[in-house]
Amino acid sequence: MSRVGVLPIEVPNDVTIERDGNYFTVKGPKGELSRQFHEDITIKDEDNTLVIERPSEHKEHRALHGTTRSLLNNMVQGVTKGFEKSLELVGVGYRASKSGNKLVLNVGYSHPVEIEEQEGITIEVPSNTKVTVKGIDKELVGAVASNIRSMRTPEPYKGKGVRYEGEAVRRKEGKTGK
Repeated sequence: MSRVGVLPIEVPNDVTIERDGNYFTVKGPKGELSRQFHEDITIKDEDNTLVIERPSEHKEHRALHGTTRSLLNNMVQGVTKGFEKSLELVGVGYRASKSGNKLVLNVGYSHPVEIEEQEGITIEVPSNTKVTVKGIDKELVGAVASNIRSMRTPEPYKGKGVRYEGEAVRRKEGKTGK
């Protein structure tokens, strides 16, 4: 039995869920998300809770069971609380700033790197070495944060680069002189 898939999803009072077959639309105080789910997985609505069930113990159904539950739960959490990822810039002269709806990164290149905000995503710069990505879609927040991190991934010798907040960078020992 799936440990994740059997857990019911609590739906808050301020969230409405519309369903058209296996196409779900979740509306809440922060916005609206929609997604098509696999037709083999059944989703039942019982007194402000959603229960996900699978038809058999087939490998594909077992895989879809927990995945469907996680995706639907992330939609409910996204429209109520939202998601955020924080990034840190580590290195001499590395800094970030906001110019209109663009994030401008100075990360050791000969030119500043500009990243535009996508629809549904908010990028904040609380200090010149911290960047926060916020939104209601967990997948999109993670993808944008990963894109920002890929502009200069942390290197193993000095640890310079863009990293997630709290990320541990494995360090290597440099060359030793004789």
